Formats: sequence, structure tokens, C-alpha cells
Amino acid sequence: MARRYDSRTTIFSPEGRLYQVEYAMEAISHAGTVMGILSQNGIVLAAERQATSNLLEQSIGSEKIYEMNDNVVAGVAGLTADANILINQSRLIAQNYLLKYDSPIPVEQLVRRLCDLKQGYTQFGGLRPFGVSFLCAGWDPTFGFQLYQSDPAGNYSSWKATCIGENYLNAQSILKQEYKDDDKESAASNTSTAATNMTMDDALKLACKVLSKTIDTAKLTSEKLEFATLTLKGGRPHIHIYSSGEIDELLSQNELAMKPADS
Repeated sequence: MARRYDSRTTIFSPEGRLYQVEYAMEAISHAGTVMGILSQNGIVLAAERQATSNLLEQSIGSEKIYEMNDNVVAGVAGLTADANILINQSRLIAQNYLLKYDSPIPVEQLVRRLCDLKQGYTQFGGLRPFGVSFLCAGWDPTFGFQLYQSDPAGNYSSWKATCIGENYLNAQSILKQEYKDDDKESAASNTSTAATNMTMDDALKLACKVLSKTIDTAKLTSEKLEFATLTLKGGRPHIHIYSSGEIDELLSQNELAMKPADS
């Protein structure tokens, strides 16, 4: 039945489904895991890097985490080529806003503009959906730290902790159990901190724990992972993408690093 209705993104099936969009989402579910966790003083992004060869130069560029603007960093799951197009477009949107208004673009506005572009590729013939999902971590003076997830259909939603990619259901189950939610009696009105009991160290520790239980490997190593944090320094957002050495140190602190073979 599906073959009669999946040749175009503009054709609905009798059940009201767009199969091409569902296929794009299925491609994301087979991609490397990407996770975002909101803490009191920042956001942690963690991602699984798909190992291709030991000869690949790991120090050049980033495969899963990209800086979209001075106040927004994103983790991607899906087709990297599609992600590169959308990352470049988001950077243009952010810079055009800065040129016009002389201030950084609000996080939700950037995510919404990006999702509008993704939705357009599901509505017109001759186009295919972008096979990539985003976790966008950002900060702006109005709403403070924010974490958004978007999908190929152009939908987006705000989260305190979430995961996309392979084994995302298991990861979200662990996050739901382990995440320290905010105390309702202490709702924070200060946009420099998020309404949660998670510290940055707690968020990093939780990210390592979830990755260790969802990635199909005996031990975690820096060759398979990427980490980034978004914090405030001097009242301004600061994005830090971890080096291999910093990831190894983080894994060692959480006793998850690959132990060297006995000589």
C-alpha cells in the first residue's frame, strides 16, 4: 500500500500519512545518538561519533556538534550533508538579524526560521525532506537557557533533557528517571539560570551515564564522542567544544574511559 503513496512528498495516503517524511525520520533513528541536558548554569550537548576508520584525522572539524551563532550551538543526527546546508543557512539567518537589529537573534526565532525552511521541503513537488534532526542549545536575555528539538517535518519543541538518534527511546527513559527537575516552590525569574536542580557537573555526569548505556560498545573513548557546553561568562554566552583530551579526562572522572591493554 505504501508504494502507491510514497513517490512524492505532496501525496497523502488514505490514512493521512506522508511516507517520505516518515522515511526521513526513520533515517534519523539509525544515526548516532545526540543528547541535550539543561542545567542551572548552562546546557550540555553530547553526541556519538560514527567511527569510520582509524586513519581518519579526528582533530579537524566536528561531525555532530556545530556552532550556529555566538549564542546557539546545535547537535545533529541524520545525513551530515543535509545538516551542513541547514547549518550554513542558520548562520546566514543569524548574521542577517545581527546586521539589521544589532543584537543576537533570539533562540526560538532562529529555530523557527530553520523549521520553516525544513517544512517547505515537505510541501512542494520535486523536493525531498531534509534527513536530519537538530538539538539546538541557546541563550538569550529574555528566556535564558533553552533547548529545542526539531524534526524533518518542521516541528520543534522545547525540552529540559532529550535525545535523538539511535536508541533514543532507551536514552529518554533514563533521562526521565535520572533528571533532577526544578522545585516548584522556587521558580526562577532570573534568566541567567534555568529552573532546574541539575548542576553542570550533574548534567555532564548524566550525559556520560546515558551514553554508556545506549552506545553499543564496552567502554567509551574520545574517538567515539563529542561534547559541548553553553554557559555564561561575564554575562555573555560562551560555547566550549571539548577536545579529545578533555573528553578523556571527563570519562576518567566518571570511570568510563577505555582502560589501556595490559602489556
